[in-house]
Amino acid sequence: MGPDGAKGRDGMFLGEHQHTLDTKGRLSLPAKFRGEMTGRLVISKGLEGCLYVHSAEEYVSFLGRLTDKGDFDPKFRQVRRFFSSGAVETELDAAGRISVSSNLREYAGLDKDVAVIGNGDRIEVWDADKWAAYNGETTDRIEDVTRELAELGIL
Repeated sequence: MGPDGAKGRDGMFLGEHQHTLDTKGRLSLPAKFRGEMTGRLVISKGLEGCLYVHSAEEYVSFLGRLTDKGDFDPKFRQVRRFFSSGAVETELDAAGRISVSSNLREYAGLDKDVAVIGNGDRIEVWDADKWAAYNGETTDRIEDVTRELAELGIL
């Protein structure tokens, strides 16, 4: 992977990119992400008020993991409904843009300035101000969080 946040051979999206939504709700994905996001894409609600962008294959796998954990468990059904209820399928247009539906823009508070974040197997789209606040809070707490995870044997 290059230093600018490309998805590498290991299949991970990394990096932070500042972009803008146009007046039609279209978002140009970072050039380094476009090569990995070919074919159908799924945009869904994400946690902490952001949007997730997955390849269709990864999204099917993501929902499948929730189904495998317990289709008869109300918690898993609730989580699956959260992620799939507002999800939309899309493709990159010729200019490398995705069209973000009005209900998803409203959910994430997206107006114009956005942060496009590589987060492993998915891309996250945040309102730029919300991302700055979240990232600042995370930076302030990261030592405590990593210490807790280390105590659990995760790190």
